[in-house]
Amino acid sequence: MRATSGGRSGIGALLLALILLPAAALGQTAGKVGYVDLKRLIDNAPQMIESRAQLQREFAPRDARLKDDEARLAGLKQRYERDNAIMTRADAEALKREIDTLERAVRRGREELRKEFDARAAAERDRIWQEINDAVVDYARTQGYDLIVPSPVVYASPRIDITDAVLERLRRAKAPAGDKP
Repeated sequence: MRATSGGRSGIGALLLALILLPAAALGQTAGKVGYVDLKRLIDNAPQMIESRAQLQREFAPRDARLKDDEARLAGLKQRYERDNAIMTRADAEALKREIDTLERAVRRGREELRKEFDARAAAERDRIWQEINDAVVDYARTQGYDLIVPSPVVYASPRIDITDAVLERLRRAKAPAGDKP
């Protein structure tokens, strides 16, 4: 009987040690933890804002030409609907072919513009993402963080949110380029 009760107390001690071990280990390894809202960084980083504006400026002339063609197309369609009944058959067919041709050209141009814009925007995001990531890592290292958790997370206390500090670092990094408002 004694061996059995001694075995039970040994098992109890072992269970107690196993329960307390993770808590003790966690206490020894817990470090400084931060959280960063990546969507907010990407949306508000001055590098990304400037990149979006540059892309808009770069693609604006082509977009304007497409809008002019779309307006011309709308005018041709309106003319066709209005005058179709009084036009000669040959004139009506010629106008319809012109409308169809312009419609295809506008659709093709719009699709090409969208694809090119999306590709350039993705390339810019990738380039700037590396800069944002470097800023997060640099901030974490200089401030002594052991772990930075990116969004999305279920919950992060505002106390550990370093997003504003990283944004400020990105703004300071952008300032020497002379783009201050």
